[in-house]
Amino acid sequence: MTNLSGKVAVVIGAAGENNMGQHIARTLADAGAKVVVAGRKAEPLKTFAGGIAGDWALCDLAKKADVEALASTVLERHGKVDIAINATGWGLLKGLHEITEEELDQIIALQLKGVHYFLSAFVRAMPHGGSLVQISSATTQCIIDDHAAYIATKAGSEALIRCVANQYGSQGIRANVLSPGFTLSPMTEQSFAVPGLADAFVKEYPLGRVGTSEDIAKAALWVVSDDCFMSGQNLQINGGLTLRRNPRPGEIQAAVGAAMAAMQASGN
Repeated sequence: MTNLSGKVAVVIGAAGENNMGQHIARTLADAGAKVVVAGRKAEPLKTFAGGIAGDWALCDLAKKADVEALASTVLERHGKVDIAINATGWGLLKGLHEITEEELDQIIALQLKGVHYFLSAFVRAMPHGGSLVQISSATTQCIIDDHAAYIATKAGSEALIRCVANQYGSQGIRANVLSPGFTLSPMTEQSFAVPGLADAFVKEYPLGRVGTSEDIAKAALWVVSDDCFMSGQNLQINGGLTLRRNPRPGEIQAAVGAAMAAMQASGN
């Protein structure tokens, strides 16, 4: 079993109940790390941190001062940072011509500028090396409609990770990306609630199911461990989706329509 005893880990994006960030944080804590969870909501962070014998701090990733303050706070409280993971994200689902200027600014601030702030702050907090992880998306490899701004900013974050891995490897820093596919999580629960929608995706996964936050957390545990001799890489933690593709809109509509018809026929 991976042992992270003595390690200090930061997980940003862990304020949402049972979200991917919390799954990752719990997995690292179970492996022995002292975990600092961060996000924009104090009460859920405080409650969750108490449950894993960890620590917490407020941080809005879209604000440079917040991210730098987070890195400084962790160093002041715990003396070092060995692991930093950014699990924030916004599943903006809109057509290219439908996205407002305000929405575009918001997603760039969170998923591109925020990642830049994250990497800049924590590279400086790791003078003796460490592991940086960015959660991206399989959609940068398997395009899906009405995700242009989401995909573009996630792809930018992947490029930033590669730059950091290249330049700061001599400092002992490893930087990698984990890319889920359609994953059961609080961010996608409304989609999973639509009858038939998940079925349209499952058939494109060679392993026969969509992913879970636990799948990503287990991958994160290995990537941040000292056993991982890898940097600048994008691990596709999505059951083989990138061997195929995401479904087209018509296929999704057909799957939902078939499920609804079946429900009506059965009287449910």
